[in-house]
Amino acid sequence: MNDRLIALRLFARVARTGSFSGAGREVGLSQPSASRLISALEADVGVALFTRTTRAVTLTEAGARYLERIEPILAALDEADHDARGTGELRGTLRIGLSSGFGTREVIPRLPRYMNRHPALRIELLMDDQLQNLVTEGVDVALRFGVLADSTATAKRIMAWPRVLAASPAYLAQAGTPQTPSDLATHTAIIGPMSGASDWSFRKNGHVTSVHMNSKLMITIHEGSIAAAVAGLGIIPTSLVGCRRELADGTLVRVLPEWDMGSIEIHAVFAGGRAAKPAARVFTEFLVEEFQKV
Repeated sequence: MNDRLIALRLFARVARTGSFSGAGREVGLSQPSASRLISALEADVGVALFTRTTRAVTLTEAGARYLERIEPILAALDEADHDARGTGELRGTLRIGLSSGFGTREVIPRLPRYMNRHPALRIELLMDDQLQNLVTEGVDVALRFGVLADSTATAKRIMAWPRVLAASPAYLAQAGTPQTPSDLATHTAIIGPMSGASDWSFRKNGHVTSVHMNSKLMITIHEGSIAAAVAGLGIIPTSLVGCRRELADGTLVRVLPEWDMGSIEIHAVFAGGRAAKPAARVFTEFLVEEFQKV
C-alpha cells in the first residue's frame, strides 16, 4: 500500500477517533509517525485538515469536507480489492460493536468458524453494554437489540427471538408460580437492558392483556440481570437467547410459557452515509446463517 493511501486511511481514522496514537496503531504506525504522515498529507492537499490542541484533535471545516469525499472512495477501494481477488478472501481489520453478554454467549463461540474462513482478517470486538458510537469509534458493524434509535443508520435484520419470562426455582418456590398474567401483580420484577417498559403485555388466543410491574431492582448489564434472577431476586423478562443457557441447566425456568410476549429483534447496524465493508457484510451474512441453525 503506498504512502498516500496509508495517509488517507489514517486521516479517516484520526477524524473518527480524534486520536493520532489510536489511529496509528490500527495501521501499524507510532504516534509520531502518524502525526508526520498526516502533516505530509496536509502539505500535499494544501490546507490544514485538523486543529490540534493539547486536549483534542478535531477536523477543520476543510477537513470535514475532505472526509466526506474520501470515505466513499476508501470503501469503494475495499470493495474493488475484494471483488478483484475473486476468492472471497477478506483482509484488513473488522471492528464489531456488541454487548458483552451477547458477545460472550453467542458470538465468540461462533467466531472460530468465521475466522477460519478468513484467516487474513483481523477482528476487533468492542464489547460494551453502552451503545457504541459507530462513527467516532470506527465501528464497521454493530449488533443491536430492540428498536433502532438511529434513523440515519443502515441496518439488516439478523434474527428475532421470543421474549420470555424467567425465574429461579427457589424464587418460585417461595413466591409461587404465576398461572396468569394478572398473578404477576404480586411478584417482583427485575428490570434489565432487555426488559423494556414496566408494563408487560401478553397475548393468547387473540386476547391481549397488560400488567404493570413493580420493581425494586434495575440492572444496566444483561449478565447482571440474569445473575439476579438466578439468585432468586425476582422474575425477569428477556429474550430466549439471553437466558438459553440457564434454562438448559435448570437455574432458571420459564414463567407463563403459554403466553406470547412478542419478540426481540437483533440487527446488524452500519453507520449512516457509509458503505458497509465487505468484511462487515460477510460477517452479517455469517450470523444470519449461524442463527438459522438455532
